[in-house]
Amino acid sequence: MNKRSVRDLDVSGKRVLVRVDFNVPVKNGEVTDDTRIRRALPTIRYLLEKGARPILISHLGRPKGEPDPRYTMGPVAKRLEELLGAPVLKLDAAVGPEVEKALKNPGEGVALLENSRFYPGETKNDPAFAEQFATLADLYVDDAFGAAHRAHATTVGVAERLPAAAGLLVEDEIDYLDKVLSEPERPFVAILGGAKVSDKVGVIESLLRVADTLLIGGAMCFTFFMAQGFEVGKSLVEDEYTEEAGRLMNEAGERLVLPVDIVVAERMEEDATSQIVRVDEIPEGTMGLDVGPETVERFGEHIAGAKTVFWNGPMGVFEMDAFAKGTEGVARAVAESGATSIVGGGDSVAAVTKLGLEDEMSHISTGGGASLEYIEGKELPGIAVLPNKEDA
Repeated sequence: MNKRSVRDLDVSGKRVLVRVDFNVPVKNGEVTDDTRIRRALPTIRYLLEKGARPILISHLGRPKGEPDPRYTMGPVAKRLEELLGAPVLKLDAAVGPEVEKALKNPGEGVALLENSRFYPGETKNDPAFAEQFATLADLYVDDAFGAAHRAHATTVGVAERLPAAAGLLVEDEIDYLDKVLSEPERPFVAILGGAKVSDKVGVIESLLRVADTLLIGGAMCFTFFMAQGFEVGKSLVEDEYTEEAGRLMNEAGERLVLPVDIVVAERMEEDATSQIVRVDEIPEGTMGLDVGPETVERFGEHIAGAKTVFWNGPMGVFEMDAFAKGTEGVARAVAESGATSIVGGGDSVAAVTKLGLEDEMSHISTGGGASLEYIEGKELPGIAVLPNKEDA
């Protein structure tokens, strides 16, 4: 990565404001998935080892710009303490006189500020709000790749006001995605799932420029089937994108691979009666909810021959066991492929985690939306604001 790294900064004796992504699920006051907290540990430990004081800031959930006890960082602080094996100073605010007083001296140990989205200035990237954060620290490190596509006060505003650098997690994310985009070991197989073609037209176009094969599953495949003139029953379709889907198929030719069979049911419910049908024989009154076994086998053959795999998006309604087999089959194929595998965040990560296959993947992104926008070629504000190495 060509951005200045935390390793390029002299952090000894400094207060370092670290934007982390601790937007984790919490139930009954307990963190139920600590993956994002664990992924931030290398940067936190690096700063501690170098004699810095990490001051952590993150959002959690979607509070409406004011304190909401459902989204307090208390449970996160507790879990972070357990993982670090050291005390974490949890503050009850993110900015203000009490916070400034508590953090006046570099001191020792880790401090965790309260949810940044308890303040309306966060999502507005309010200059005065960003300035309040800048007064708390000497340096700024962005280690929240999952929030890098948001131009918020804690991702952009502070970075404009303090000497800034990328954390180790952000470095890792960008390095893997750059490898996919610029120098993938071939054959390179990309896999896209999810609901809507409209969300991923740019991503499809970008991947088709570099991938040898693009496998498409999930509900988005039905818009492609409509473009071929197939009946799709009650399946999710974006009528206004059928022409676009046809264009993509024509331009890609055999490199764009669609399902050949589909699991359909009359209702999207766990106990619904389902059947497997060919993609051009979907019965009226049914909806496609997963790719079928022959598709899993064919996709698996492409994946088995790959040297590089990028995957984003489930193959069906994987939250329901009855319609999870397609996603599970693809996940296992990627895990067993031996290829350099990048799982691009979101539901794909949830599926991999559910199957216990995390350790079989080369890289699991912490940012679904951010990784897709980066693949698409969009500028991520939280990355763009960081100085390049040669400018540092």
